[in-house]
Amino acid sequence: MEVVRWGILGPGTIAHRFAEGLSVIPDAELVAVGSRSSERADVFANKFDIPKRHGSYADLANDPDVDAIYVSTPHPFHKEYSILCLKAGKAVLCEKPMAINAQQAKEMIDCARAEKKFLMEAVWTRFLPVIVKVREWMAEGAIGEPRMLTADFGFRSGWNPEGRLMNPEMAGGGLLDVGVYTVAMAYMVFGKPSQVTSMAHIGETGVDEQAAMLLGYDAGQLALLSCAIRTNTPQEARIMGTEGSIHIPGFWHSNSATLYASGKGPVQADTPLEGNGYNYEAVEVMRCLREGKLESDVMPLDESLSIAETMDQMRAEWGLRYPMEK
Repeated sequence: MEVVRWGILGPGTIAHRFAEGLSVIPDAELVAVGSRSSERADVFANKFDIPKRHGSYADLANDPDVDAIYVSTPHPFHKEYSILCLKAGKAVLCEKPMAINAQQAKEMIDCARAEKKFLMEAVWTRFLPVIVKVREWMAEGAIGEPRMLTADFGFRSGWNPEGRLMNPEMAGGGLLDVGVYTVAMAYMVFGKPSQVTSMAHIGETGVDEQAAMLLGYDAGQLALLSCAIRTNTPQEARIMGTEGSIHIPGFWHSNSATLYASGKGPVQADTPLEGNGYNYEAVEVMRCLREGKLESDVMPLDESLSIAETMDQMRAEWGLRYPMEK
């Protein structure tokens, strides 16, 4: 396919960023948007000059002029609408987290494999040029054997008990909103943990307002992670190895990282973003589609499932279940 034709399902805030990212990809075309409201679809379509606007998600899923759909609804609806699109024959890029729990993620993955359609979790950080460079440093042995990771992502949101972040009905809280970035970073560095220990503060609305997580691995590596929606944190990652370390400021949206190799001066990688950064995950989807792949080897489906399982373990420790899970 010379041009990949995209549709966006759910014209919320994150969808605006994705649409902006698509605009810098010459062989991507945003051709359709779907919303539960024709009015919202029209407003979004007018802003981004999208020719086709649908007043239902089903109409978007069944649009014959769409190749791939970005699902950007709130967390609890990822499974339903991703499966809707997969069964309609569309490739799907689903906003992270893949789903609210591992069971839902598994249903999505099983559907994609049964339908032989592409599916990927939109962990956009993993495709940023600086994170690609970090992986290259580690593969080259620039810091020796990675032994420890610290990563945090916390911010202080305004107090809005009715808003998505603080609403259990929307699977709100820190873990699924921003903690997933830190867990995904630990998976990138070390893979699947053998031990998971964590603690969270559950606020008065019933969601995790802040949490600390410790992941352990068979060879002794450790990942020390934290997330928050009511506490500002540095939002940085550090990978410590036997022969040096890597520092990534603002790791989840970074365009720079510094390598500190033992016995050498610091080496800084500066990689200015093309577009706003959301374009890189779209390019990965397009690459996979052109190569006939049903999943990405950079963000594989089994890893997305394992990340969901790890977050399920954490919530089990906290005694936190979302209303739709009961």
